[in-house]
Amino acid sequence: MLEAIAKTLKEGSDLRLQMMESMPSVILEAAQAIGHAFKTGRKVLLFGNGGSAADAQHIAAEFMNRFLIERPPLPAIALTTDTSILTSISNDYAFDEVFSKQVKALGKKGDIAIGISTSGNSANVIKAFRVAKKMGMVTIALTGEGGKIASNADIALAVPSKNTPRIQEAHITIGHILCELTDTLLFRQITKR
Repeated sequence: MLEAIAKTLKEGSDLRLQMMESMPSVILEAAQAIGHAFKTGRKVLLFGNGGSAADAQHIAAEFMNRFLIERPPLPAIALTTDTSILTSISNDYAFDEVFSKQVKALGKKGDIAIGISTSGNSANVIKAFRVAKKMGMVTIALTGEGGKIASNADIALAVPSKNTPRIQEAHITIGHILCELTDTLLFRQITKR
């Protein structure tokens, strides 16, 4: 059992080292896009399925409330939280439309759509990205290796792994980095750890 624990921790550590080599510039690009959107009065819409839905809610809460510094709330909405909306769209239309219809209703040109899919193939996330792009929104994908979501996004934060639990851990790390960088970009304060 101890070896299994050590193996899991090493996998996560090795993946973060790979990310440190390949992802800093694209993470910064995403943070700059998010910061620009907030600065110009726009909002961030986040969505995904299962664990990715929880990640969308987690990241939205960090923006809306606060992250590491005291600052005004930032407009971020997780499209995964209203069961009446999710079930009515799924029942009356299709599950593939649960995010795209919300993006169509809530999104505006210049807003950010952050879609999260570890496989990169979540049909409802891809469909929401297509709608968001038609509306002039900036699309940011949080995904793993492969899948269709990256090619449907303006900015693809593709974790170099196919291991779902490690990808999910990396997504929350990236989410936290995006929050910290956004705070720094908008409020010009060095965040304290």
